[in-house]
Amino acid sequence: MSAPLQVYEPFKAGLPPLIQYWKSLWSRRTFISEYSRSELREQHFDSAFGQLWLVLNPLLLSAVYFLLIIIIGGSSDSTRYAHLTATLFLFYLIANSLTGGVKSITAGQRLILNTAFPRIMLPISAVVIAVFKFLPTLVIFVIIRSVLGLPFSWQMLWAFPVLLIAMLLALGLAITISCINVYFRDIASFLPYLTRTLLYLSPILYEASSLKPQLKAIEVLNPLFPILDSWSRAVVHGQAPHTSSLLAGLAWAIGVFLIGTYFFLSREREFAVRL
Repeated sequence: MSAPLQVYEPFKAGLPPLIQYWKSLWSRRTFISEYSRSELREQHFDSAFGQLWLVLNPLLLSAVYFLLIIIIGGSSDSTRYAHLTATLFLFYLIANSLTGGVKSITAGQRLILNTAFPRIMLPISAVVIAVFKFLPTLVIFVIIRSVLGLPFSWQMLWAFPVLLIAMLLALGLAITISCINVYFRDIASFLPYLTRTLLYLSPILYEASSLKPQLKAIEVLNPLFPILDSWSRAVVHGQAPHTSSLLAGLAWAIGVFLIGTYFFLSREREFAVRL
């Protein structure tokens, strides 16, 4: 029996058959896992020093920022440091998803030109890599929290739904920016400034409760704001997040994911020409 014939038609914007597309994507879940593992090995994640650097990098940044807070504010406390560390770790999950996702399509040029597969696998793999990098920081934060003597409570379990919302937002952002980078390659050079801006506009160096009323627009327009605020309340203060913050974070995550995925799938067949 002869092999099936692959027919390449002229590009026309529009969604592919979604049921068939998602089935094809699900059937390649092993490839996503192995592809992510290979990328992690290339970054020496499988070595002790590689994993140590993943933790040391945000820890050193948190120490520098904490020192800056003390110099500017005059004083601080252990809860403030726990907040800074916890939110910075989660921020890096999203930032690493963006950094890995932005070049996931352009870096996979040979794979795209020579193999037929759902292209969305590449930004998904970038998020999987970011999640693997995030997991060791959770262990470090639990140790930091214990050393600081902060109490544990059942309300901290709210961290799991908050983390899922953050991962959905990270996935939506990675898918969106990977597609944009195919058309506007300079976005990769602009990304470090974007992530740094998001860092300063998010409740990391400060807590959401200390935000001045005149700056409330930051809370409304920043998709990371309600997620990081909910994360801090759960893992640092041991409190249930505000329902409004959870719903706002979920709305941002679902909205970015749906819009980004639609944009990606409707342009996917043109990638080979653009690359």
